[in-house]
Amino acid sequence: MSSCHYQRVAGKLFVVGTPIGNLGDMTQRAVETLAGVDLVAAEDTRRSGRLLDGLGIRKPLISLFEGNERERTPELLARLREGKNIGLVTDGGMPSVSDPGFRLVRACAEEGIDVRVVPGPSAAIAALVVSGLPTDRFVFEGFLPRKQGERERRLADLAGDRRTLILFESPLRVQILLRDALVAFGDRQMVIARELTKLHEEVIRGSVSEVLSKLGDAELKGEVVVVVHGAEEAVHDLEACIEEARELLAEGLKKRDAAHAVAERHGVSANDIYQALLDDHVPTAKGKANHP
Repeated sequence: MSSCHYQRVAGKLFVVGTPIGNLGDMTQRAVETLAGVDLVAAEDTRRSGRLLDGLGIRKPLISLFEGNERERTPELLARLREGKNIGLVTDGGMPSVSDPGFRLVRACAEEGIDVRVVPGPSAAIAALVVSGLPTDRFVFEGFLPRKQGERERRLADLAGDRRTLILFESPLRVQILLRDALVAFGDRQMVIARELTKLHEEVIRGSVSEVLSKLGDAELKGEVVVVVHGAEEAVHDLEACIEEARELLAEGLKKRDAAHAVAERHGVSANDIYQALLDDHVPTAKGKANHP
């Protein structure tokens, strides 16, 4: 009688999109998937626990967030090798898109473990669609660096990109981001989408300076997505560049800084723009002469 060796079949990882606000956006397939897995890896076990309770699902939960993903991934891989099926969720939207999950998905792919995706809401795509800005080509940059110098360099790198730009930002730093974007990009059209699909959903449209004016000093609350129009064809007309620099002066920039920002964007002479601004004697937004 020949011996038979049993080899356990690895489980599957299911990457499950969950609502970004409105619980009615939970898909039937997502519900069935979470009901069928052996355990759920969640960014916040308390929050996901409430979601599962509301769906009538009882499953073991294990935390997987930014601070422990590197250490927790080998443990989850071991469970998958044992034949366990795991559902991966975050606090809202698609896992691994500016959320935990990338390391685990990559480790599964490298090891040949089956990864299935259960698509769901995405704040980035929802904001792009509602923005009214071009959707044929876009780039998702997520959260920019918090340090000002690093953030300014990243924005400078993106200034010439003609694709629509999608950013995530803390509501506490939106005005700072917009002021930096005004310098790096000029006064482009943009949209702030806040609390999408939730009770206090708000969409603010306009040029960067107009949106800054609408926001004023108000402190935003909730989750924020910033969508910015891509770069237009390079402007080589000096008068148009001078006018663009004047708009920066109105936002409080010094003449020399405004001239260099516009010149770098359009490849024209900073000295020519600066000299024109000196000849203008343009006042600042506060009505005082703008110093060089």
